[in-house]
Amino acid sequence: MRGKHAKKPKPSGGIIALIILLAVIISIAAAANVDVIKSKLAELQGSNMAGQLGQELEPQTDGLEKRTDSVQNQDSDAGSSDNGTESSGSNENEPPANTEEDEIQALISTMSLDEKIGQMLIIGFDGYKVNTQVVTMIKDRNIGGVILFNRNVQGDKQLVQLNNELKSLNKNNRLPLFISADHEGGRISRLPRRATDFPPNLAIGKKDSTELSQKIGSVLGSEMKAYGFNLDFAPVLDIFSNPKNTVIGDRSFGKDPYTVGRLGIATMKGIKSAGVIPVAKHFPGHGDTTVDSHMELPISYKSLQQLKSFELLPFGEAIEQGADIVMVAHIKLPEIDKSGLPASLSSVIITNLLRDDMGFDGVVITDDMEMGAIVKHYNIGDAAVKAIEAGADIILVCHTYKNQIEAIEAISEAVNDGRISQQRIDQSVRRIVMLKQKYELSDEPGNIDDVFKYVGSKAHKNIADEVYMEN
Repeated sequence: MRGKHAKKPKPSGGIIALIILLAVIISIAAAANVDVIKSKLAELQGSNMAGQLGQELEPQTDGLEKRTDSVQNQDSDAGSSDNGTESSGSNENEPPANTEEDEIQALISTMSLDEKIGQMLIIGFDGYKVNTQVVTMIKDRNIGGVILFNRNVQGDKQLVQLNNELKSLNKNNRLPLFISADHEGGRISRLPRRATDFPPNLAIGKKDSTELSQKIGSVLGSEMKAYGFNLDFAPVLDIFSNPKNTVIGDRSFGKDPYTVGRLGIATMKGIKSAGVIPVAKHFPGHGDTTVDSHMELPISYKSLQQLKSFELLPFGEAIEQGADIVMVAHIKLPEIDKSGLPASLSSVIITNLLRDDMGFDGVVITDDMEMGAIVKHYNIGDAAVKAIEAGADIILVCHTYKNQIEAIEAISEAVNDGRISQQRIDQSVRRIVMLKQKYELSDEPGNIDDVFKYVGSKAHKNIADEVYMEN
């Protein structure tokens, strides 16, 4: 035996090498196990199951399909670096933030049927002041908006006060009002005398300047906004191709689709630049008719191919350039819709042609349902229901309280009877909500000082003079 202080024999070189090799192998295995553990912890945290290592991990697939569009949009916005690595700052473990679409759907889900149907109406009324019927329509029926005519306009202060009162009545409703007018310029002007006076569109068309037309649009929009409006039923995209047409006439920019398209879209962009919503009208084209739809139902015998090669060209370009609202006319097109329904009540025109074929997913509004073209042939309630079935989002009823109530109740009854689905109503309300949010509409009161500052200013009159000097 050796003493306790005896020297131990040194291991051979082969043994040392074997020990070092084993140490390296153990280190590699340990590192791999750490990565595996980290990965599992990340999975557990992402599944809200951290701290429950003993439980079996379940596949988390619920809601994945619903989030696909959101994820794709985030990927598209965030992008990735050229070498394919993920962009910095992203945290895959955080739940996705609510999107605007989520918020809109959440709002719609809490709205009653009456609120939804109310949003699908824009109404008109008589007088310079709000009457009890308007109070009822805003407070009790939750209407989407109002339209004013010359019968409602007395002067600068009166108009600002009227629009402020309309907004005040709506303050407890969830969505702000559309406050609208047909302010095209020329003979269709709805503002007080202070407003800048423009010649009719036909005279502007002779100038054929998109720059000038956009300036004119910005003046129309900014002066409307000063009085408290947020929606303008302009520009007119009808082509003045029939000299016997009196309802359109000099409201059109010209006799060919390219001039009308260029100048109409420039005007549309100008109105939009002022924060006012423009409306492209009167789809699918009212310029080749001889009957005034205010009085009777016009008929156009044009084929679909003829429309596509002429009347539809300005509308197609406007849609490509971001039109938000299209107004559909009361025109019968028997070569296209064999049912005999006017365009404003026709699914062939609104859904098949405007939405599916031309790709328009904005708001569709009818022309006034109290025009002779409708009331001489249809009951107002039935016409309103047919328009919604056809794909319209907003029904325009410009004059009579009785007809406005009848339209609302007929739509409500059609939903309750299953003729119109809740989903169909929600489609329209979604478009309306999105548009009001896009333009950041509010019911905040206007200020008369804006009228004195902007309306009829020297700069605006100089723009009008550019047209008058040429004509």
